[in-house]
Amino acid sequence: MDIGIKGSIDRTVERKDLALHVGSGTVSVLATPVMIAWIEGAAASSVQDLLPEGRTTVGTLMQVTHEAATPEGMRVHVETELTAVSENGRGLTFSVKAWDQAGLIGQGIHERVIVDRDRFEKRALEKAGI
Repeated sequence: MDIGIKGSIDRTVERKDLALHVGSGTVSVLATPVMIAWIEGAAASSVQDLLPEGRTTVGTLMQVTHEAATPEGMRVHVETELTAVSENGRGLTFSVKAWDQAGLIGQGIHERVIVDRDRFEKRALEKAGI
């Protein structure tokens, strides 16, 4: 995996994305958990096609600020850049930023780890006795 791989997404904030509807607050602005999900999505998709068959990435750390409120109807642009790969090649660190049409709304670091999809899901199901 090469340092510098970039990912991005563009979304329009919809009613379902607001803190009031997500349950993360009582205001009608982009919910922090939704912004975080968009960041994760951009990072994950940026490397997915480079992974061997049966492999995927899962998020392990999100350390971001949410610096400005974004109302319904406004566009959000998210960018991620792979900045480090662990020695074993499984750990990935991304620099992340999000903007709305008025400016920067969030930034920080996101970490993911490469896993075998089937094995990962099997372990999760075993926790539930399934």
